[in-house]
Amino acid sequence: MLSLFKSFKIIALLEGISYLLLFGNMLFIKPYFLDIYKTLLFPMGMAHGLLFITYIILALLFSNKLKWDVKTTLIILVASIIPFGTFYIEKKYLKPIK
Repeated sequence: MLSLFKSFKIIALLEGISYLLLFGNMLFIKPYFLDIYKTLLFPMGMAHGLLFITYIILALLFSNKLKWDVKTTLIILVASIIPFGTFYIEKKYLKPIK
């Protein structure tokens, strides 16, 4: 279970990074470099989508194993759709558990 938990921490960080990269692509690259935008959008979107689904599945799996209450589980799930949310979750909820 420990290695699966470390994987969850890594997935949380990668999901947050991919979310910020996707926003950066939409806000800064799209208006100025339309050709690069089209080639970057699909792989970045696909990577973020896979990381997002993996994050949700692992969060639900760990909510049962670690017996998180409903409030904690919802906070962890909602953080995946807020920019910088997974970084906060990794620092506050996942760091204390070793």
